[in-house]
Amino acid sequence: MAKVGGTTGRRLAPPATQLERCPWPPFIPTLPARSFSSPVAHRGLGLRSCGASRSRNPMSCSSTSRPTRALARELSDQGLAAHFQRVDLTDIAALRAGVAEARKAHGAINILVNNAAHDERHNTEEMTPEYWDDRIAVNLKHQFFAAQAVLPDMKAANAGAIINFGSVSWMAGQGGMAAYTASKSGVVGLTRSLARDYGPYNIRVNAIAPGWIMTERQLEKWMTPAGEIELQQRQCLKRRLVPDEVAKFTLFLASDEASACTAQHYVVDGGWV
Repeated sequence: MAKVGGTTGRRLAPPATQLERCPWPPFIPTLPARSFSSPVAHRGLGLRSCGASRSRNPMSCSSTSRPTRALARELSDQGLAAHFQRVDLTDIAALRAGVAEARKAHGAINILVNNAAHDERHNTEEMTPEYWDDRIAVNLKHQFFAAQAVLPDMKAANAGAIINFGSVSWMAGQGGMAAYTASKSGVVGLTRSLARDYGPYNIRVNAIAPGWIMTERQLEKWMTPAGEIELQQRQCLKRRLVPDEVAKFTLFLASDEASACTAQHYVVDGGWV
């Protein structure tokens, strides 16, 4: 709900191309005064202008990418207590050490965003056990162990929010990436189990399934003329979705405005049918 012309009513968001020049005041969910951590993927979906940079909360980014380091520097320049760490999220010991370092720098962690992943295509008949294990580690395993590492903080605070990133790929039956789709479908089961187990501690756990979001990687590898035609045919919203649209929804789920939302799987895909 939004305040419009002195009355309370629903406000429809304008198309993404109009967001910057829209005269309406933006609705920014209010984050509680807590620290949050986000393992971010290289050139993928991160919490940018409509997410972390509009919050004054301490933020820790764990990644191996230079763009993430630059983002942390950008957020620091805006007055946010951002903290960058270079961490291999498939190395659970390193992941745990990274969480401990973030806790040392900013205090207890009460919001976790698990958005690191990699959608590399692969041939089922050529897959090795080692490659399968690597894809599960890259896309699913670290989500569980990151949550495990921060849950003591959330239990002590009797509050917390965990947002796990999945994908619409397994829902759409996308081929050529069986290990990826298997790992991303597993995110839903993980999310619901954690929500059930830790709901008594007022910890909310939700999943987001982004659709075809135009990250740098997607634009470079997959947005071909044929891809543009497919988007126009299958997506209800006839435009390209951008990372900030997912970041806004992530911020909402992390905020107190979503205090009754848990154990849910939210699709942000512009209506892919």
